[in-house]
Amino acid sequence: MYLSIPTYHLSTCPSVGPSIHPSIRIYPSYLSIYLSGLRFEVVPSRFKEKLDKASFPTPYAYAIETAKQKALEVARRMHQKDLRAPDVVIGADTIVTIGGLILEKPVDKQDAYRMLSRLNGKEHSVFTGVAIVHCCTTDAQLDLEVSEFHEETTVKFSELSEELLWEYIDSGEPMDKAGGYGIQALGGMLVEHVRGDFLNVVGFPLNHFCKKLVELYSPPRREDLQRVKHDSIPPVDTFENLSDVEGSGSDPAQGDDRGGHGRAEADGDRTPAPAGTQGTDSNGTGESPPPFPAGLLELIDGFKASKALFVACKLNVFDVLKEDAPLKAVDIAGKIDASVCGTERLLDVCVALGLLEKTDRGYRNTELADVHLASDGEYSLHGLAMHSHDHFWSRFTDLELAVREGASVAFGRKTEEPVQVPRLGTFTLQFMRAMHGLAMLTARQVATAFDLSRFTSACDLGGCTGALARALTQEYPRLKVTVFDLPEVIEHVTCVQPEGRRTDRIRFVPGDFFKDDLPEADLYILSRILHEWPDDKVCELLSRVSSRCKPGGGILVAEKVLEDKPAARGSLPASLNLLVRTQGRERGLPEYRGLLERHGFGDVRLAHAGDRLDVILGTRASPP
Repeated sequence: MYLSIPTYHLSTCPSVGPSIHPSIRIYPSYLSIYLSGLRFEVVPSRFKEKLDKASFPTPYAYAIETAKQKALEVARRMHQKDLRAPDVVIGADTIVTIGGLILEKPVDKQDAYRMLSRLNGKEHSVFTGVAIVHCCTTDAQLDLEVSEFHEETTVKFSELSEELLWEYIDSGEPMDKAGGYGIQALGGMLVEHVRGDFLNVVGFPLNHFCKKLVELYSPPRREDLQRVKHDSIPPVDTFENLSDVEGSGSDPAQGDDRGGHGRAEADGDRTPAPAGTQGTDSNGTGESPPPFPAGLLELIDGFKASKALFVACKLNVFDVLKEDAPLKAVDIAGKIDASVCGTERLLDVCVALGLLEKTDRGYRNTELADVHLASDGEYSLHGLAMHSHDHFWSRFTDLELAVREGASVAFGRKTEEPVQVPRLGTFTLQFMRAMHGLAMLTARQVATAFDLSRFTSACDLGGCTGALARALTQEYPRLKVTVFDLPEVIEHVTCVQPEGRRTDRIRFVPGDFFKDDLPEADLYILSRILHEWPDDKVCELLSRVSSRCKPGGGILVAEKVLEDKPAARGSLPASLNLLVRTQGRERGLPEYRGLLERHGFGDVRLAHAGDRLDVILGTRASPP
């Protein structure tokens, strides 16, 4: 068996059978796993841990994928080297997160201080993703099957002095630890309490891992599963008995002198269901209930959480707590002009959502809220929340009518006017803030998706506040960018982006890209534009760009590109927006490639810029 853990990688001979007897020990300075009776070797993984964290929906999804890629790399390399691979490869990756942000290993002492200060006096989560790769070699071909899981442990740091933090940093221990501390050594003095598996914080969720081994290698009979559930793993010397359960007359639910902890229900305070009720049919045969639909219940309540978030943003709760925290509910209520009772309930909901933290001293923002929900942050999504509350909430309230009669009829819009084209001053400013927040999250990924250094001038059509233009000029020192947008948008740019943020290589030009002459440029950019228009308007716009673009010039399209497979799941945000959109649609790469080639752009290439955006680059072909 092979194990890939953050530092050490072990592999066994391929003769491992299902009746294994693991003996697992934890050493204080590092994690080492010994498998009794098996030969193993240390094999460091060569996988470069540079996955885009922003492309994963949750931190633990990132940890699982990293663990999987580490294990797959070793399995494939060993197979290429020896034309055979171990039976099993186990990869693990542990990360520290706070407020949705993943903390890497610090690069220097100042970085360690920044991390530890962020954790100081707060709760944070430690996730370990584990991937178990089953290997099979047939005719020199390697087949792989992956099982995966994750474990979460919550850790609370004490309120620590500057002197103590620096003493710990000067010890050198934080420098090779995710989050800047090691709980199994000196870092343990920083921790006030731990909820969950302590060994998970050390680096490997031993209990969950052992349960998974039992599940994979020693599955009990169906009738035993219906009769008993284990809430913890039996001692390691019982593994052989578990693997032979089909031939045994003993009931694993009964305790014995080997320390087993089986019982009829996973929770000790539950009473077994009587015959004829849920869990047993009329013939007394065990009937397993369906899995508890936690995700579905969260989905059903999802609109309540969104509304609570929108109201908290509208009342500027996160702005108040960014300026002055911690604050009691009564103080916050006075600042936002609301009732104390209602304010406290709203604040408690925000705590449950992971947006606020609550202590004896009062409420304060999480790091996530400070960065994304306070209205003055560089990466603030406050404007997007307000636009969703004031504009899209009412549209989704009328969703049934839109489905029955069509969005154009339900919302009474002219088909030639897209939903997102702003017309009125107040709406324009709110729309711009929403688009600016989204653009700031992806601007650098879009700017670096391809090497654009060959271009010296670019025109961002519908470029709004110039967030992408700024990222482009920062990345390419020779590039000058023109932001071309409606006059009412250009008029409000300084309200969203102060004058001081502009550079002499960015200019803002008012105009309508369907009516006015397009500024001259080597590269034309359409970011989040084409999906808002029907095919005829898309062709009209591409034709105007093509006629203006010189041979050798380029077009850069940033959109969410649908997968080519008919059964592939589409983007959920894009699909939801389509429900209330009067026109426009998402497209796949073949369709985008066909549109660009039809208008004279060749060498069409695709790159990913995170979970919600893709980038397409085409080059203007020379005339025949």
